[in-house]
Amino acid sequence: MTSARSFDAIVIGAGPAGEVAAGKLAGRGLATALVERELVGGECAYYACMPSKALLRPGELADETRRVQGVEDAGVETIPALRRRDEVIHELDDSVQLPWVEKKGIALFRGSARLDGERRVRVATSDGGEQLLEATRAVVLAVGSRAAIPPVPGLRELEPWTNREITTARQVPPRLLILGGGVVGVEMAQAWAGYGTQVTLVEAGERLIAQEEQLASEQVADALRRRGVDVRLGARAAAARREPADAVSVLTLESGEELRAEVLVVATGREPRTDALGLESVGLEPGKTIDVDDTLRVPGKPWLFAIGDCNGRELLTHQGKLQARVVAAQVAGDERPSALHSIGPPPRVIFTDPQVAAVGHTAETAARAGLDVELVDARIDKTAAASFHGKGQEQHARFVVDRARRVLLGATFVGAEVSEFVHAASIAVVGEVPVERIAQVAAPFPTRSEVWIELADWAESR
Repeated sequence: MTSARSFDAIVIGAGPAGEVAAGKLAGRGLATALVERELVGGECAYYACMPSKALLRPGELADETRRVQGVEDAGVETIPALRRRDEVIHELDDSVQLPWVEKKGIALFRGSARLDGERRVRVATSDGGEQLLEATRAVVLAVGSRAAIPPVPGLRELEPWTNREITTARQVPPRLLILGGGVVGVEMAQAWAGYGTQVTLVEAGERLIAQEEQLASEQVADALRRRGVDVRLGARAAAARREPADAVSVLTLESGEELRAEVLVVATGREPRTDALGLESVGLEPGKTIDVDDTLRVPGKPWLFAIGDCNGRELLTHQGKLQARVVAAQVAGDERPSALHSIGPPPRVIFTDPQVAAVGHTAETAARAGLDVELVDARIDKTAAASFHGKGQEQHARFVVDRARRVLLGATFVGAEVSEFVHAASIAVVGEVPVERIAQVAAPFPTRSEVWIELADWAESR
């Protein structure tokens, strides 16, 4: 092993959070090392956010085309659609990511990293060697998460697909059985149903995407059923097995019913990739989320930070990127106030059709937090612009308003292509903008942003 190489900062993990952290640190003039065991760009770029949206987009466009009169009927052509997905993920080749690493002057180490005591990192390099790195200022852990396999008898032995296999599948499965009705479950159910797959979606809870508003859950479930997806709610898995003769996976429910499909996908949650990170060398427990304080430091270790999925705070790509910016500023000695500030859950989008875009509190989370709120419901499909976007589709908005302070605590939009709605709401929520101030902003005509007029009318009437 060669002698230790010294850097101001070492970032472990080159996913979205790690990329941003390394880029910002290097941009502030700090000597920065970046360690990645797989692909620069991480899970989101190759196996999650990007390929899933590429799979969804053709069906979404076809559906919108069918809703608009005067446009010929459209369908989804599988081979071009999968080819476009492969372009989006660069054929699982990260060479396109490397120029910015070189331009920033970041030292990239390919291999598996382990902490080796305070400010020290050992890298088992991909060429079979080992490199010791030392950080003078900080080590930033950005190792992400992986799909968690629930303790259903026989399930792990079955080696089910996860988000990685289903987003990069080369062929359309005849039958697809998805365990879990969260974001991955509903998006993949819609995507593959659009390619002709017979999809069954199994959710143990009483509704899909349970973290969002009830009305959003209902609309997404209804839309999936209209696409032919067999949505099973309140259905718990009891066992799983493989029938080699028929090349099918069998999922047995607690009711005794057996469900069969050529492909079984587990989408029931995530777990941090911290089991082989050497956390024990600094007194932390391997395999667990890494607790951090509000500065994203590990308590008692001012040199150690954890960002993104591995700290368990918010498993969202954009939140990991925001955390990375906050950490880079701190490591660089920037004494300006931290940008990490949110009220209620951060912005999030589910790219089904209808899409669900939300920020801050829902009615349920506000109630659990003991907040005194008023709900202002509006119909996006009643705006003039709904003649052109999501025609004939019910589209809803809900604003959660702090009754006493008269500021927006949360907003949810459900409808065609509402993902771009949520940033304006996020600014209002984080900025604690009074609803009277929001009411003074004219919504452009004809856009579906006129749904905000309903909130303005509420403000004027109270």
